[in-house]
Amino acid sequence: MSQIKQQIIDANQNYAGNFGDKADLQMPPSRAFAILTCMDARLDPAKYAGLAEGDAHVIRNAGGRASDDAIRSLVISHKLLGTTEWFVIHHTNCGMETFDDEIMRGLLAQSLETAVLDANGWSDVGNGPGSREGDYIDWLTIKDLADSVREDVERIRSHPLVSPSISVHGFVYDVTSGQLNEVPQKAVGEAAAA
Repeated sequence: MSQIKQQIIDANQNYAGNFGDKADLQMPPSRAFAILTCMDARLDPAKYAGLAEGDAHVIRNAGGRASDDAIRSLVISHKLLGTTEWFVIHHTNCGMETFDDEIMRGLLAQSLETAVLDANGWSDVGNGPGSREGDYIDWLTIKDLADSVREDVERIRSHPLVSPSISVHGFVYDVTSGQLNEVPQKAVGEAAAA
């Protein structure tokens, strides 16, 4: 057994031993909201949003992007479990800003091993074979952080399966301060705010 697997099992035993009344939590989140955020290990939505178990749905993916699957989860969160407010939270120093689709596709075509980021950008150090299957994926990279939040909020708001009654908010989490900063949405025809 790997050391990490054993650590997880040990931690779970400790957690389960102190589970208490958590078995009584209801399926719908008690605070009726959902957060879509990045999978980055530096982000702890429970801490930065003041959550306890049972409070909210937290949906995570690379970049916290409004992918089809993230929207699927949000729609289920509302339609079946009653959430009425959603938060899209991206963050500073996100790895999704360090590459684009072509870089990712090229790296995967070379090998399936972990790539390395250095001063010259991403490079593949693995020995092939790779795969061209990455050519068929939109990696949802980020060019501009505030714009990516605005795009995702707008994509969610305008989705045909999203009720117009749901409030959707956009934020950027600062990994150097822990601060959530709201991203103002631009009005139709208005240039993006700096």
